Amino acid sequence: MIDSHSHIYCDAFDEDRDAVVARAREAGVRHIILPNENLESVPRVVALHEQYPDYISMALGLHPEDVHDDYLDVLAKMRPMLDQYPLVAIGEIGIDLYWDKTWREQQHHALDIQLHWCHELGLPFIIHCRESLDDILDVIDNLDCPVPQGVFHCFAETPADVERVRRRGDFYFGVNGVVTFKKSTVPQLLPAIGLDRLLLETDAPFLTPVPHRGKRNESAYIPHINDFIARSLGVTPEEVSEATDRNAARLFYLEL
Repeated sequence: MIDSHSHIYCDAFDEDRDAVVARAREAGVRHIILPNENLESVPRVVALHEQYPDYISMALGLHPEDVHDDYLDVLAKMRPMLDQYPLVAIGEIGIDLYWDKTWREQQHHALDIQLHWCHELGLPFIIHCRESLDDILDVIDNLDCPVPQGVFHCFAETPADVERVRRRGDFYFGVNGVVTFKKSTVPQLLPAIGLDRLLLETDAPFLTPVPHRGKRNESAYIPHINDFIARSLGVTPEEVSEATDRNAARLFYLEL
């Protein structure tokens, strides 16, 4: 199993990060991908990758919640880093209109810039999409370069939205602990997504799956997500883990 989206570099893990990695290995997690958030988190992401270079991969990008009036300066400082470090994706990028629509136009522009980075560098994207699917699809539809590959992280829209996304490019969908929540609608998306387009993720330390909901999330909890998906689709856990591993390796060019 591959955790395609984890933030175990953040301060929630400062007291036991090595133990968190050890527990992930013991749980059968074969690789972890760390998406960046802002300039301040870059050193943390880099340090953890360098500590576990064969086990942890990194992505760099500006998270939409960190897009403010200085976003162009931040992106200008971040761009040289893309040539400095070994990356598997540009991310976590996207648009988030859940809490605040103040920076909507700036988020559109930041996403456009970073999708051009993907094209320029031949890297996929990791998209954060919250109350913003129409906006993100609008940016994709108006790109003046070929649409890159990528994954829509924590996708929780509708089956019709899955089809809207799939019509626009070579995209995957990240499913995390939300799928296990009692009132979640994500299980309804699984047939529309299909095993050939599914990625496992935790988004640790957030969105902890049942039966650990209410606790800090970590990569070792991926098996709960994997097994729930298997039950929902009527397949074996091995089929889910093998398919999602293939998908992650294909999207992120992982040699596992």
